[in-house]
Amino acid sequence: MTAMATGALVSTNWLEEHLDDDGLRLIEISSTVDDAAYHRDGHIPGAAWFFWKDICWHSTDRQFTTPEALAERLGAIGVGPETTVVLYGDPVQYGTYAFWAFTMAGHANLKLLDGTRTKWVKEGRPLSKDTPEFSAVDYPPGKADSSMRLGRDDIRDNLGRPGRFLLDVRSPEEYSGERVMEFGYFDHGAERGGRIPGAVHLSFKNLLNDDGTYKSPDELLAILEGVGATPENADEIVVYCRLSHRATFTWVAMTRILGFENVKIYDGSWTEWGSIVDFPVEN
Repeated sequence: MTAMATGALVSTNWLEEHLDDDGLRLIEISSTVDDAAYHRDGHIPGAAWFFWKDICWHSTDRQFTTPEALAERLGAIGVGPETTVVLYGDPVQYGTYAFWAFTMAGHANLKLLDGTRTKWVKEGRPLSKDTPEFSAVDYPPGKADSSMRLGRDDIRDNLGRPGRFLLDVRSPEEYSGERVMEFGYFDHGAERGGRIPGAVHLSFKNLLNDDGTYKSPDELLAILEGVGATPENADEIVVYCRLSHRATFTWVAMTRILGFENVKIYDGSWTEWGSIVDFPVEN
């Protein structure tokens, strides 16, 4: 297994040196529907802004964006099939969520800013309050790939199956069933507390440094080995959280940094599982 297997991460140094490159587009993915902070507090120069649902989800259904919809949205900001898109989240897991959704919708040239806006600001790098203008380009839709995603019935039908490792990356209080949302937030998001039977716990925050960057490949591997979440221990690893944002952060660590294969995300996660009638819960 090879560290930085696909070169998915870029550093703040690299990004500052390449901000003006032709063929590169920077996109900020926000957890809030209002872009006030993007204008008030500033953003990395040249970054387009999207509320995560607007760019990652179908406009009405609880479904992910299609290749056609993503092509339309990206084409409107000057992104074509060959454009390198650098994503950063506010907070970090929203960037990895978009990375995952864009991958499923067929945009291949994707990067993540390691440390996101957090590290950029801590280092005193430039910020802008200007809204960038983009010329639209034609973007023929890519090819969809949902192979990295699983649904609730597949999870239920394979509970306890040898070879499948189920990893819960929520906070300890969510995993125990004490809360359905981690401490510090309004406790909402599912009708019941607990976890999917058989799931092993590892908070996604264990994979993070204080500046929002991923820990080193050696550290990541040691942490995952510590809970048994490695290809040597399972032929398939399935990750979930509350709404799958934190799961995508872990998925990137496994697949794009450590080169693990056959890692999937249960995207309905606890928001779905904890509210379905007659689905088993453990706590």
